[in-house]
Amino acid sequence: MGGHGALVCGFNNPGKYRSVSAFVPICAPSECPWDLKAFNCCLGSNKDAWRRYDASELAKRAPLSFPILVDQGSQDQFLDEQRNPERLTTACQSSGQELRLHRRLGYDHSYFFISSFIQDHITYHARYLKA
Repeated sequence: MGGHGALVCGFNNPGKYRSVSAFVPICAPSECPWDLKAFNCCLGSNKDAWRRYDASELAKRAPLSFPILVDQGSQDQFLDEQRNPERLTTACQSSGQELRLHRRLGYDHSYFFISSFIQDHITYHARYLKA
């Protein structure tokens, strides 16, 4: 949940970050089978409370002043059922939030995937931290 946590921190604290990126985040945890149990346990059954911790819901609000960078492997075994990058894409489009979603063909959720594209994320963050 590191990728999703980065997105939530960025959206919930817009003035504290200059850049946010994520590798294979769960983009809509309030609709994700893995997270429904956790949301119920930690936040109760009130789904309105869940929105504060769901990146796709948060993306519908005012956009951040910088683009968000997300990398997703096309062969991630949990892509269709758990990741939901299309929900984040739709939410960002509705608010005008710039999203740079890279769908990496042939990659899964492995160390090799992260190591293949980590330099892109470092370069992205360095650009916005220098600004």
